[in-house]
Amino acid sequence: MVSNEELNRMRWAARRGMLELDLVLEPFVARCYAQLDADSRRAFQALMSCEDQELYAWLLGREQPSEPELRDLVERILAFTRTAPAAH
Repeated sequence: MVSNEELNRMRWAARRGMLELDLVLEPFVARCYAQLDADSRRAFQALMSCEDQELYAWLLGREQPSEPELRDLVERILAFTRTAPAAH
């Protein structure tokens, strides 16, 4: 179970310096973070400690993280982004 405090921390962490990242990460946190298993939540927390330019390259598919758990999570975020309905 994810505490409200942890969820709020991740919502805050997903607010980046780049609008393009915000538009991908914030909906993922809002809709998916609480359903992640503990390992995936730890991977997401590690992902949020990465630099915006790294995240941007990974989320555009230009590069991939070297760590398998981050690579899997980036793929999961991208899959969510492709299938998520547009926010109103």
